[in-house]
Amino acid sequence: MSAPEQPRIDPALRPRPDDVAYDLERALSSVIALRSQVPEDALTAAMLGTERAGHGVVIDRKGLVLTVGYLVTEAETIWLVDINGRATPGHSLGYDQETGFGLVQSLGQLNLPALELGSSADLGVGDQVILAGYGGAANSVKASVVSKREFAGYWEYVLDEGIFTAPPHPSWGGAALLNAAGQLCGIGSLFVQQALPGERRHDGNLIIPIDLLKPVLEDLKRYGRRQKPARPWLGMITTEVNGALVVAGMVDGGPADRAGVSVGDIVLGVNREPVNDLAVMFRRIWALGPAGTDVPLNLQRNNDQLEVHVQSVSRYDMLKSPRMH
Repeated sequence: MSAPEQPRIDPALRPRPDDVAYDLERALSSVIALRSQVPEDALTAAMLGTERAGHGVVIDRKGLVLTVGYLVTEAETIWLVDINGRATPGHSLGYDQETGFGLVQSLGQLNLPALELGSSADLGVGDQVILAGYGGAANSVKASVVSKREFAGYWEYVLDEGIFTAPPHPSWGGAALLNAAGQLCGIGSLFVQQALPGERRHDGNLIIPIDLLKPVLEDLKRYGRRQKPARPWLGMITTEVNGALVVAGMVDGGPADRAGVSVGDIVLGVNREPVNDLAVMFRRIWALGPAGTDVPLNLQRNNDQLEVHVQSVSRYDMLKSPRMH
C-alpha cells in the first residue's frame, strides 16, 4: 500500500525549521497519509466515493489517529502510511456527526510521535500557522488565520465558529493545523472560496477547531460516537440561491425523500417559524427534539405553499458500521 501522490506546493509557501521555535521535522512526522475503501452500497458512497484519500494525525502513543470524518465514514478498510512509506492497517473507531471529526485506531505499531492538542480558542485572526499534510515540509503550507466565524454546510452541518486559513492547502482533507508552539489546533475539512466574509473571492481552507474534540474524545474512543441523543437528520441537501433556501437534492430513500419533498422546493420555514439561511434552518430543526422527531417543513413549490411533515431519523442508523479485521 503506497501513499497517495501529493500535489506540488510552491516552495515559497513551505515552512522551514528556522520559521518556528519547535522541532518542525518531528511535528510533521506525526501527520500520516490515510487511504480508505468504502462499500459501493454505503450511504455515503454516491456523494463521497468508495476510495478516499487524505491525511491523519497521531494524537497518542497507542496509535490513535485523528482525521476528518468523511475520509473514514463507513470505511471497511483503512491504511495509514508514515513518512517513511511504511503502511499499517487501521480501524475506524469513531465518527462525530456534529463536529465532523473521525478517529482511527492503528492496528499495528506506528512508532511516531503524538502531537499535543493545543487551544483553538487561543488562535486569533492574523496568527501564523502551518497546515501540514503527509510528506513533511514539502507538503505543508505556511498560512495565517484570516477569519473565525460560523459555517453551515448543505449536508446538515453547522460549526458555531470555524477557523478559516489562507493561502489554501491543495490537499486539505485531514491536514493538521499547527500553532506557533507546534500544537494541534484543528483538522482540515474543506477548500473554500470565501475564507473572508463577504462576496469577494478569497481562497482558503475551513478548519474544524480542536477544542470541539476535547469534550467528546473519550466517548468516541469508547463508544464510537458521543453519548447523547442524535440530532434529527432529514437526508436533504439544501443550498442558498439568491437569498432563498432551495432543495438541491435528497438521499434516495431518506426521510425527506419518503415524505415527498421535491428537488426545487423552497424552504420558507420550519414548524411555521421562518428561516432565512442554512444555519437558522438547521438549528430550528435540531431544536424540535432528538432524532425521530417529526419535522414540519413549510415549503413553496411552484406557486403553492404547503407543509410537509418529515419523520427524521438518526444519520448514524443509516451508516454502515465499520468491521474489525
